[in-house]
Amino acid sequence: MGKLGKKARKFAKKNLPSVLKQRRKNKIVFKKRPSKKDKQDVAEKVVKTAEVSNGRDTESEVTMTTSLDALFAENDSFMVSDDSDSDGYLSEDPSSENITRNDNDVALEDDRDKHTLSIQNQKIYEELTEQKKSLDKLKKKDPKFVKFLESYNKNKISKTQDMYSDEDEIDEDLTGLDDDDSATTKHKLLTCSLINSWSKSVKEDHSESALTSLVNAYRAACHLGHEETEFIIQDNETFCSIYTFMLSEADNIFRGLLKIPSANRKKDSILELKNTPRWKKVKPMVKSYLRSTLFLLKQVTDLDILAFSITRLRSSIIFFAAFPSLLNRVIQIIVPLWATGGGTLSSSSFLVIQDVISVFGSNYFDTCFIKTYNAYIARCRSMETVDAKHIEFLRDSFVNLCSLDVEKSCNKALVSIQQLAYILRHAKQKENKEAIKKIYSWQYAQCIDIWVLFISTNANESDIQPLLQMIIELINGISNLFPGSRYIPLRTRCIQWLNKLSNSCGIFIPVASLILDMLEYKVSKEGSKSRKSVKLASNLKLPKFWLKSQNFLEQCVYTAVELLSAHFLQWSFHISFPELATIPLIRLKKFYERTTVESLRRVVKRLMDQVEQNVEFVQKKRDDVAFSPKDHESVDLFLQFEKALNTPFTQYYKSVVEKAASKMSTSHVEPKRVNVKRKKTANGGESNTAVSLKEADANVDSKGKKRRVVVQVEG
Repeated sequence: MGKLGKKARKFAKKNLPSVLKQRRKNKIVFKKRPSKKDKQDVAEKVVKTAEVSNGRDTESEVTMTTSLDALFAENDSFMVSDDSDSDGYLSEDPSSENITRNDNDVALEDDRDKHTLSIQNQKIYEELTEQKKSLDKLKKKDPKFVKFLESYNKNKISKTQDMYSDEDEIDEDLTGLDDDDSATTKHKLLTCSLINSWSKSVKEDHSESALTSLVNAYRAACHLGHEETEFIIQDNETFCSIYTFMLSEADNIFRGLLKIPSANRKKDSILELKNTPRWKKVKPMVKSYLRSTLFLLKQVTDLDILAFSITRLRSSIIFFAAFPSLLNRVIQIIVPLWATGGGTLSSSSFLVIQDVISVFGSNYFDTCFIKTYNAYIARCRSMETVDAKHIEFLRDSFVNLCSLDVEKSCNKALVSIQQLAYILRHAKQKENKEAIKKIYSWQYAQCIDIWVLFISTNANESDIQPLLQMIIELINGISNLFPGSRYIPLRTRCIQWLNKLSNSCGIFIPVASLILDMLEYKVSKEGSKSRKSVKLASNLKLPKFWLKSQNFLEQCVYTAVELLSAHFLQWSFHISFPELATIPLIRLKKFYERTTVESLRRVVKRLMDQVEQNVEFVQKKRDDVAFSPKDHESVDLFLQFEKALNTPFTQYYKSVVEKAASKMSTSHVEPKRVNVKRKKTANGGESNTAVSLKEADANVDSKGKKRRVVVQVEG
């Protein structure tokens, strides 16, 4: 093969790498595509293949294995609705059965009877062919018989034409009457008095026709404005009457007709009635009520109406046992309301999700888990626009959901933690900026947060230990990946996670060195108080201007003291506390001698005094014991009685937590108030400024607010 020309070389250089890259991408995708018989998650296979990769990682692999939103893909193939959004209105004729049928039901029946009908048609066709053959033979033998048949057919055709012509005239008259009647009864006016009379008949007389009318009226109210109905609702009062009565009383009425106690929440009670005449009579009304309520949940925006509707729908959760497709639709509608709502709406939505799993078993656990996980991760994409308390509620409720089936949740958690670990390894090896940004994103942090809480909540389970080891290695890797001063908030969260795991699982995790590293950061001598406020609770990375201010050093010291206090509190009654506190005390003393800020020296000195006092207390108790260190049972029982007492170190930790909470609550209010004072004192002269400084110093001793006050006054 000769050399390529200039144009050919240019074309190959421009297009050939992309072609090869696309081929590799398609090859990887096809290799990782699971079969239908495989019950493992697609994400689990992707993570495992990423672990055993031979170094040929392409950008397509990275996006496949590092996408937090697409880890657990939602499989909606089984969520096929059995019919449209509505079955139509029920017949209000008492003599007719209220059985609504749709095209899909007919299709199912056709599919079911297709084989039987084909066999019958084949037999009829064979009989007709035999008769035709015998008739042809008879025509050939007897010509007179042929003439007789022709005359007979002509007379029969003329009679049938006369008969059908008379029927057409009658039909025209009847259709004219029907048109007149339909014009008068096309729309039925619903008034408040009519709804009240129907409600009274249902409650007192147990009228089924009145109940059918109410179900139709409720359907019309739920679909109001979205389709043409045969009912006209007079006013808002009528609409509220229909809505309130059906949601408040429908469940009790249906249970009364089916003779199911109100406290019964077992799906078997519905499944046992599926072939009974009672269920066949009530089923269309129950289905119409459930469908209308689900349609209402998709259209209403008022939070109170949504919360009330969901609460009442929850009481009828067992009726969904007869309608699996409607139950799948409930999950699809409720999960977004749980994630995007707030307060009562989110609480009532989560109770419905929880009941779906508890009533219908673990078959629906995977569906609820995947949808709630994806909704939670999508909600955590930007913490600046989301209420932190709402995110905390979503996290706690999701962990409660996982605790309903710990075994399955552990498998899901293993896949998620493996994915997080792969992202971390990729960031360390490749130094990929996108992977590094993903690690200090809120989605990544919240993924770790939910699994830390899940492991802490279910620490007594034996299957939690592999997850515990993996999550600790992951958190340590993150804290070591970002040693810079700008990532103090992220490192603080890592230490809080490790403290929580250590406290709940009863294992020692060395976090003191990570905490004391915060005291090593220095601020230049010309650094002053920053006038700009930073919301540390909503940031994982500090701005650069914050690092050059005195506020940064104060934040490091206060955070280190709080985290060290929590770490020491857990082991303050352990027999090895004196050895545990030796190195931290040495480093604290070095910082105390080095720093020149008096307020920080006082905070550190108080911590050292409390730790040294607790060391003397434990050392004194340890000198009096008679057992050896190898007696593990006696070591575990050491100072168990003193644990229940209110010791000095416990009181000190409570005071530290209270001060930290007060600073968080007043951090956004204090600067505005002091700014007003500063404007007034600027016109009043130096004496007024001196008075405000004295007041600020007085506030330091009593409330610990010197940092915020001095920032505004000295600026």
